[in-house]
Order: sequence, then C-alpha cells, then structure tokens
Amino acid sequence: MKLIIDAMSGDNAPEAMVAGCVMAAREFGQEYILVGREEALRPLLAREKADGLPIAIQHADDVIDMHDDPATAVRQKKNASMSVALRLLRDGAGDAMISAGNTGALLSGATLVVKRVKGIRRAALPPMLPCKNGHVLLVDAGANTECTPEYLLQFAYMGSFYMEKVMGVARPRVGLVNNGAEDTKGDPLRKETYQLLRQADEAGRIRFVGNVEGSDVPKGACDVAVTDGFTGNVMLKTVEGVASFLVGEIKTMFLTNARTKLAYLLVKPAMGALKKLLSTSEVGGAPFLGISKPVFKAHGSSDARAIRSAVRQAMNFVQADVVGEIERNIEHMTL
Repeated sequence: MKLIIDAMSGDNAPEAMVAGCVMAAREFGQEYILVGREEALRPLLAREKADGLPIAIQHADDVIDMHDDPATAVRQKKNASMSVALRLLRDGAGDAMISAGNTGALLSGATLVVKRVKGIRRAALPPMLPCKNGHVLLVDAGANTECTPEYLLQFAYMGSFYMEKVMGVARPRVGLVNNGAEDTKGDPLRKETYQLLRQADEAGRIRFVGNVEGSDVPKGACDVAVTDGFTGNVMLKTVEGVASFLVGEIKTMFLTNARTKLAYLLVKPAMGALKKLLSTSEVGGAPFLGISKPVFKAHGSSDARAIRSAVRQAMNFVQADVVGEIERNIEHMTL
C-alpha cells in the first residue's frame, strides 16, 4: 500500500507531517510519498534518520493556506502540495491521500479532481466523537450546510459502512439527530429523512434506532449520528469546547492545594485515559465519505502522532474497501 501525504498542510507543517510519516513507516511499513517543497523536506527526513525507509518526495513549490478561497484554490494553485497530491491519487500513484490543510479546499479538490462515487450527491466529513463505551461517528460535520433527505439517507448508509468495515461495529445503530426522540419531531427535512431511514431499516439494509437528541449522542445512543453539516459542525465544536473547558477546570481543581495535588496522584491513571479518549492525536483524521478514492482530513493542529494515527485510519479504510462497499450498494442509496 502507498500513502500520499500533503506535507505542507496544517499548522505544524512540514515538521509534524514528516515526523508522523517516519513514525508510521517504522510502525506500519507500507510506502509513502511526501508532497511538498523538496528543499524543506529532505533536511527534515535526515533529522528523523529516515534513510532506508520507503519514503519518496514529490516536489510541489506552492501551498494552499487557510485563507485561500476553497472553491478556487485547487484550480488556481495547480502546483500546490494539496493539488499535486490529489492528482497523484487520481492517477493511481497511491492508495490514499492525507492532508491537514484547508478543509474546504480539500473537499472541493477531492470532488473536482478525484470525483465522487457515481450516484453519491455530496461527500460528507464524519469525525469520530468520544461517547460512553467508545466512539460515535458524526456525519456530516460541516461539508454540507444545506441538505436534502436523500443526502442524509446517503450519509446514514456511508456512516454505517464505515463503522462496520473500519471500526468493527456489528450492525451499527444509526440515529437521526433531532430536537426530540418522538417520530413526529423536527422540521420537514428531519421528518422526511426519518421515513427514508425507517424504510431502509425495514428492508434490513441499515439499523435505524430513530431520532436521537444532541444530549443523548455522547451517552452512546447510537453508533452513527446523522445530521446536516451546519448542525453537525455546531455539535462538533460544542463537544470540543465543553471537553476542553472541563479538562481545564478539573486540572485547576487538582492544583488548588497540597491535598488536592495528592488526590491527583491517585486518579492520574484515570485522567490519562480520559485525556487519551478526548485527544485528536489518537483518532488522527476522518475520510471524505463518498469520494471515489480515500481522501483523509487530519486536524489542522495535528502533531506527528496525529499524522501517524491518520495513516493508520487511512490504511484500515483502504483494507476495508469502504469505497467498494458504497459502490456496491448505490442502488439502495438513491431516490
């Protein structure tokens, strides 16, 4: 397997991208293509003592940054690392592509260059959120702010395939994020989507557990939480903000005095487990579901460990053949 990495993307590029790639090569094997400015990448590979590792460099002398217009960046900056990496993936030079860059530009580029699976109306971005007893896939989390019932139906199918094939969840529970659990709740979009998901459940194609309220998602009410990108992005940012606030408050509480510091030593292992659960470095990245080849978005602030985790996720995605599963079921996913 060969992984293509946009080495100039993200807040900590190119250092974190190179270090993460080297970490992944040593742990997972496989082959890698680092795309970016060769004069910047070679010294970093030397610093990481990467001689002998299967890592190649594809030179790209431009960069798409966070301020570039997502709709035109890939077209206008054809020599940018993201643009070159997407074309390499399209042309079969690698099996998956990873970037920590501009989310909108990456989605636009993946759609225009790599293309969607035929029949998929919109690609979705599904981050993994921590919840009781594991994780829940939130789909969509910002790629599509305005949706139709058909979009949400497709998100449900694709999210279910991902959780089953990549995460190993047998018959994933699909929930529709709504303002109440009753089947009469919600706006027209939610009500129409509810009926489509119920029909898919009755046909035995997905496991629909009904409407779920936002407060129930972190409690593990479902394995796949389906919503439009606007609502999903608000949920994602709220969860991230609350998690950061609570961890900070807990830390402050334990540093109050000598007694609380002593108490911290007793709960330190549990605090470490909580920090790991909330860490983006452990999850790594999320795929754009619906694109014809695996394109992964890593968090913009990714460190080396996060890139290593994104590589692991991308490898699992390729091995599970999620794209093939979507293609084989497309007839059930269109209206």
